[in-house]
Amino acid sequence: MIHKPLATTAASALALAMTIGTTTAHADEPIRIGVLATLEGVFAASGQDGMRGFDMAVDRFDGEVAGREIQVYRASSDASPDSALSAARRLVENDEVDILIGPLSGSEGIAVKNYAHEQPQVTFLNGSSAAQETTLDNPAENFFRFSTEGVQWQAGLGTYVYEEKGYERVAILAEDYSFPYAQIMGFMTEFCDLGGTVAEKMFVPLETRDYSSVIARMPQDIDAIYTVMGGSDILNFLEQYQQMGGEAPLIGGSIAVDQTILSAEGPDRDYLIGTPTSGPLADDWDDPEFVAWQERYQEMFPDGLGSPGLFAHAYYVNTLAALTALEEVGGELGDGHEALRDALQNLELDTPTGVVQVDHNRQAIADIFITEVSSDGEGGLYNRVVGVVEGVNQTLGFPEEEFLANGFAARDNPPVEECQ
Repeated sequence: MIHKPLATTAASALALAMTIGTTTAHADEPIRIGVLATLEGVFAASGQDGMRGFDMAVDRFDGEVAGREIQVYRASSDASPDSALSAARRLVENDEVDILIGPLSGSEGIAVKNYAHEQPQVTFLNGSSAAQETTLDNPAENFFRFSTEGVQWQAGLGTYVYEEKGYERVAILAEDYSFPYAQIMGFMTEFCDLGGTVAEKMFVPLETRDYSSVIARMPQDIDAIYTVMGGSDILNFLEQYQQMGGEAPLIGGSIAVDQTILSAEGPDRDYLIGTPTSGPLADDWDDPEFVAWQERYQEMFPDGLGSPGLFAHAYYVNTLAALTALEEVGGELGDGHEALRDALQNLELDTPTGVVQVDHNRQAIADIFITEVSSDGEGGLYNRVVGVVEGVNQTLGFPEEEFLANGFAARDNPPVEECQ
């Protein structure tokens, strides 16, 4: 098992010392929490699992915190920034939520972070959106992300596929938006540094139906295809790739082999067996707290996925952080949520996958799991843990100034030319 500690920039834990004001005018009023997930379009199944994670955290607190009822307001998007922004505005300006949790997808997160700058009276926590720039570029002081992001999720994967799988030359196929850009940067940072090469990067729009032209021009002199696609997109590609005689093994971006994919029906998914990936959790992690959380998910949602996916995990962790911090401040929000935000900043959050803290940009530092898709022998697929990278920060252990000198993750950054 790989144990590769990475430098972190977490502040040490601080004891929260504060005196609650004498006013209790709002002590018996509900705390209004909005949750925004993608329940339409290509990531609809992922959004449903995100909502399950949110509901698990609220249920853990029995629907109240510090004696105050949790009043939930739900909103949906379709994975586009405009839809996420519109939904966030409804929650904040119409429903007047105190706290907003979400959104799900990468570019949505950037849009909601930008909106957070305009709404200082609301505290925002991420859902599962994992674009790099959300917290690394012009972060909002009232936006916290206790889930790790796309670059972090790929820590260890480039090393594993190069050294353990023997893949030295790959083609990249990804959806064309901010989250895949982050994943590609995380993968290429290690893979290229070891001597791996990228033959070509290819991008497709979200909700692409026909992959024939992309498959036809796929380079042949490759060891594997590294793909960052999720939802119905990866399933459509997988079916068409096999129909056209494709045989190259896959390396999965985190969403390509999440439980929303592994739990889907159909024989095409068996092609995924043996696919390596990395991300914030592993289906067979044997830590007692994770096992108990997994069992609780299955009890609460018998019609859910075979195991909670990364979207359920992210929404659960962010909601858990919000409610734990609220408990610490006695449910008092006060003017400007100052005490709540101090509690969030200094929180050492116990989660099913280890302790999480946030850095000076309010971005999570946490462990990342390297996994391979395996069969359970009964027709089910799961991500089997093969390694753990401990304490991954947003700059992969590099000094922030040095890391940022290479620019933010983008369609052409890192460039293919630097990995050939």
